[in-house]
Amino acid sequence: MASLENIFSFSDIPVDSKDEIFETLISAGNVRIERIISCGQKSPENFWYDQNENEWVILLKGYASLEFEKSGTIELHEGDHINIPAHQKHRVAKTSANPECVWLAVYYS
Repeated sequence: MASLENIFSFSDIPVDSKDEIFETLISAGNVRIERIISCGQKSPENFWYDQNENEWVILLKGYASLEFEKSGTIELHEGDHINIPAHQKHRVAKTSANPECVWLAVYYS
């Protein structure tokens, strides 16, 4: 039998983590789904993600800012989602620490 889990179960999230937490929930073929927990972390200065995969991401808790190399910065709040095409350079400009920032990311090619 499959095990049941709840994506909105935030009770197991460590508070004040110095590092972002990446949890792979499922990976099959060309799809990977992760829960990402951020507590105030952001991308290093002058660092840009340039991924080979597309990324659809929804913010489940907290708030964040994503900066795109060619189109500026967007603010995300709970429930906001965005699709980031492969090789669209972006970085995490800001994440909330209180409440912690919880993302659900779907990577696909």
